This record gives sequence, structure tokens and C-alpha cells, in this order.
Amino acid sequence: MQDNALPPALFIMGPTASGKTALALALAERLNGEIISVDSALVYREMDIGTAKPTSDELAICPHHLINIIDPVESYSSSNFRMDALKLMEEITARSRLPILVGGTMMYFNHLLKGMSRLPEANPAIRKEIDLVAQEGGWASVHKLLAEVDPESARRLNPNDSQRLQRALEVYRITGKSMTEHRKDEQKQPYKLPYNVCQLAPNFTERSQLHEKIAERFEIMLSNGFEDEVSALRARGDLNLSLPSMRAVGYRQMWMYQEGAYGYQEMKEKSLAATRQLAKRQFTWLKSWQNVNWFYTDANDCSMNKQKHLKKIEREALALLKSYFKGRLIE
Repeated sequence: MQDNALPPALFIMGPTASGKTALALALAERLNGEIISVDSALVYREMDIGTAKPTSDELAICPHHLINIIDPVESYSSSNFRMDALKLMEEITARSRLPILVGGTMMYFNHLLKGMSRLPEANPAIRKEIDLVAQEGGWASVHKLLAEVDPESARRLNPNDSQRLQRALEVYRITGKSMTEHRKDEQKQPYKLPYNVCQLAPNFTERSQLHEKIAERFEIMLSNGFEDEVSALRARGDLNLSLPSMRAVGYRQMWMYQEGAYGYQEMKEKSLAATRQLAKRQFTWLKSWQNVNWFYTDANDCSMNKQKHLKKIEREALALLKSYFKGRLIE
């Protein structure tokens, strides 16, 4: 449901290698927009090739945000993103420009649209108390304690589900309210993003077409020096595979190849398989997403000149935007 009293924003989301960046750049030029990256890998400096980071020419087309903002040794969470994105959207709107959020990190989009959980952060002291109960009487004893204060959660949780049992009892001991009560409160007062959002998602009618794009893009990364990029990251000495940055698709596989765990061809195969799995997870998110406007391609489109194809998608997107915002993109 649209709320015409709210300022507009545009989301372009979906699977990796589906053409989101090109569409975003084209629309940003036409709609006086600024781009906010919604990508958990683009936030890292020194990780350009393997993340398919926009080129200097692309970055010059319009202002970009949340790219190259932290070092690979640091972490960046969904809550960090949400806080930064909301501030940026407000600033872009104040400049009478259109916030265009582009990327494939669906958890970021989800937390931006729906808000973060209002539950308290973990309390190490209380968790230690609960762990002691479990050590003495097993997790069944924790389940029994939970049933006394939150019977609904106790019925829902398996007595062996240690992590969720601990969290449910922890929430009660911190706040004096059960997890069930907290959830009901959130349902009574659901969060609403203070923007009128139009959501676009490029897609392919045949999944094999996306797989071809993924393979094509990885070959370009390799030819552009991806192996050297990972070598430089390894040479720093302060990075390892347990860090979120080095768990990014492609980086882990190249790192392990350089350590001798894989051969070169196996590295390529594992990188492509991991990227296809990422795309599958992104599709899974979007299948249950509400109010998504898909832009499909077909075999003929894929064989067309890329610029002609982009213009076709751009025309369709602009027509949808004008209809969605009733001709009022920016006021």
C-alpha cells in the first residue's frame, strides 16, 4: 500500500550477476538519484575485483554510498547497515534526490524494511547462569524453567534446542517479560520504513542464463587480476578465513587454492558453485517477498546488444515508477 505523504525510494535487488548495477546507474541518471549499496562485500576496502565493485567511471555517474567504508579486518552488521542507510536516505531526500538502494544482501533489505528486533542484547552473566543449570540438570531442566515463565515458547521449542532455550529464558530474566509477550508487542506495533518504496528485481526466465552470466563474470574477474588481489590480502598477515570479509564468495576459494588446498580448476568450480548457491538463496528470499516488480529477460533479449537490452529494461522500469508514484518521482 502506497502512502503518498511519504518520500519515494527505489530498491533494486535480486540475484548476483543479474544486471542490477547497470539498471541502477541508468535510472540514477534519469531520476536524479543517488545510489546506496546494499552489499555486505562492497563495504570493504582492497576488495574490488572479487566483489565486482563499480568501476571509477561508474562511480562518477552519480554519488555512491556504503562502498569502501571499512577495512577487511573489521566487521559490518545488519544493524550497522540499517543505521547508515536510514541516515543516508534522509540526507538524499533532503537534497531533493531519489535514494536508490541496490544490491543482493537480502538480510540488509529485510532489516531496513521491517526493522530490527526490539529484544535485548545478550547478557553474558545471565547466559552463564543458564549454562550452569544445563550442566547440572541438562537442557531439559532449562526447558522446565522456561515452561514456568513462558509456556508458549516452551511448547514451541524442542527440549534439546539449547540455543533457543537459552535465549528465551535469557530474555525473560533480563526484561521480566517473556519472549512470547515481546513478539506480540512487536506484532501490535509493526515497524514501517518512512518511505514510499518501489521494489525492482531483474531476473532471467531461464536459470541457466543467470549461470552463464555468473561464469562469464568470474572469468572477467580472473583476467582482471583477482588472484593477485587475494595474494595481496593474504600478504597483509592480519586476515584469515574466519573473518566475514574473507568468507565472501570467491575469496575463500581463491585463498584456499593459494594455500594448496585446491587445484586451479577446482578453485574455479567451487567458486562458481558457491556463487550459484548464493543466487539460489537470494531467489529464495525474494520468492516470499511482498510487492516485488520482476523484470524478466528471455533468450532473444540475452542475444541482443547489451545497450539495447538495458534501454528496454530502463523503459519498463520508468513506466512502472511513473505509475507507482503517479508521475511524482521527486517533489
